[in-house]
Amino acid sequence: MAAAVAEQQAPPALTRGRINVIFVTIILGMLMAALDQTIVATALPTIVADLGDPGQMAWLVTAYLLAETISTAVVGKFGDMFGRKVVFQISAVVFIAGSALSGLAWDMTILIIGRAIQGVGAGGLMVTAMALIADVIPLRERGKYQGAMGAVFGVTTVIGPTVGGLFTDHLSWHWCFYINVPIAVIMIAMAAKTIPVVKSAEKPVIDYLGLLLVAGGSSSLILGLEWGGDEYEWGSPVIFGLFATAVVLLTAFVFVERRAVAPILPMHLFHNPVFTVSSILSFIVGFAMLGAMTYLPTYLQYVDGVTATASGIRTLPMVIGLLVTSILSGIIVSRTGRYKIFPIVGTAVMALGLYLMSTMGADATVWQQSLYMLVLGLGIGLAMQVLTIAVQNTVPYHEMGAATSGVTFFRTLGSAFGTAIFGTLFTNKLNPRLAEAYAQSPGIDPATVASPAALHALPDEQITLIVDAYADAIDYVFFWVVPVAVVGFIVAWFLKEVPLRDSARAGVTDMGEGFAAPDTRDENRHLERAVSQMIADDRGVIAEEILADSGSELGKGQAWLLAQVHIRSRWQGGARLSEIAAAHHVPPQVLRPAFAVTAAEGYVRVDGDHLALTTAGRDEMDLLVDAWQRWIHTRLSDWNSVDRQEQARFTEATRVLAVKLLNEDEDRFATSVATSAP
Repeated sequence: MAAAVAEQQAPPALTRGRINVIFVTIILGMLMAALDQTIVATALPTIVADLGDPGQMAWLVTAYLLAETISTAVVGKFGDMFGRKVVFQISAVVFIAGSALSGLAWDMTILIIGRAIQGVGAGGLMVTAMALIADVIPLRERGKYQGAMGAVFGVTTVIGPTVGGLFTDHLSWHWCFYINVPIAVIMIAMAAKTIPVVKSAEKPVIDYLGLLLVAGGSSSLILGLEWGGDEYEWGSPVIFGLFATAVVLLTAFVFVERRAVAPILPMHLFHNPVFTVSSILSFIVGFAMLGAMTYLPTYLQYVDGVTATASGIRTLPMVIGLLVTSILSGIIVSRTGRYKIFPIVGTAVMALGLYLMSTMGADATVWQQSLYMLVLGLGIGLAMQVLTIAVQNTVPYHEMGAATSGVTFFRTLGSAFGTAIFGTLFTNKLNPRLAEAYAQSPGIDPATVASPAALHALPDEQITLIVDAYADAIDYVFFWVVPVAVVGFIVAWFLKEVPLRDSARAGVTDMGEGFAAPDTRDENRHLERAVSQMIADDRGVIAEEILADSGSELGKGQAWLLAQVHIRSRWQGGARLSEIAAAHHVPPQVLRPAFAVTAAEGYVRVDGDHLALTTAGRDEMDLLVDAWQRWIHTRLSDWNSVDRQEQARFTEATRVLAVKLLNEDEDRFATSVATSAP
């Protein structure tokens, strides 16, 4: 591991303008992928009315989520193998293909396939975007950019349902998918022009067998839940076979993961009670949140008769409650370091919200509905924000990436199962109730009132029984999800509260942690994120203090010059003056006199365009790197471990990080060199 860390490629030096363009490109990719999770919800009733087969409605969301989960498990490693720029662009092409197929869909099966393809592309876009930030944005600047990326997930949760409603009402539901195509084309073109090619020297191992087993097992289980009681009887051979297949495949997955070199989900993580409890709670929160967001627009459109746009707006109380408590809980935890109370209170409030929503009949007022949605949102926000931080706070350094990825995996899997089970409950309750309602409502053709608009075009007294059937079905769904939240409340009491590391306190306010942003499994990137959050505001002062405390005789400009030679000699096989000048966008003749002075002082050897550190130069670099490393160790002392192997991994990673930090003073130090050159 230490050797692999040492071989990582140095990040390219980019101008501020190019960094901002790259960031906009990455944000476009993340925005599309994240928005697509919520934009379809308000269009679902219209899609079902147009394409038919309401029993498969849940699969429009489930297929996307399952494919995204599978994609995120491997796409980060593909980025290491082939370069993240290429994988980012390929993911965008896959996403375009899925969007185009979904928009052109002529039946529900084609649309579900299109959604699955979209999910594969979306997983690639989000995971690769997180890695690209680490590749192209200096460590000192990375904290604020990552915070902005996290906020994207919160924003899409708010605007997604409304945008989906606007497209459905004023264009057609097809535009919920078509709109992605021109945006993705622009993004691919921007990526080709602006994003540099960076890939790791390390060749990752991919757990293909584990991936196939978890995908097959999860799909079989969800299919059984979807079809049971609707397409087939619960005791039929098909449903029994699906459940048996799921048990066999998921059991095999556990055994394979115990022996895999690079498992998707390392089984030994479950020895950590905080990881186990947080994973269960993440599953439950994902279950309740996306399931509710998927079926609330159906209630509002069929029962209240509102437009798709209005149904998106009417779900805002839940989203606002979720955002408010996510932000507040993050702030409080960052200040107090205490987090256990939030999942406990959150799951209790979530259970109350689900129960209240199960009482919403056809006569519920707008204010009642808004209040009940707000309560549910407040509970979800309280429970969801701190779980990833709790896990990151307790696992060893070398398991940081795998543990974070594991919690995200369970949250996404919970969303997929929640949507599927909501759909099963809804369909099994609605179909017999609708049959009774149509039988008692002569003169109404079920085919002509399949859409909410067509249904509410008829007189109220004529459709009362049909509207009541939809209301009862939605109430039934929310009522039977209450026990799931209660289980979460009980489980939350077993969450062990461990004093938060300083770096964990800094990260808890990042909304991306709470909104299920797929995260990298690379522990070194988590280390870099922690440090970037700590130095974001005072990076200049910290760098000058470390230079003063290092005991080095170098000035700021000299330190920067030696760092350029050191990092290229270590990671790129040698340093050239022309390459350093080009990387920092200054003419070589500006740097040449400065290197000549440094050579005269005995720190660098200059041989034409080639540069190398002398023994004295390496000694000075060791002083500076050691000073940065001591600073990092002091701030992250609680990341270290008594285990010697763990200590060695952490020490090597912090040394690499120290070199990067020293190298990233170019904005100030390069100016110092240029202005002081003869």
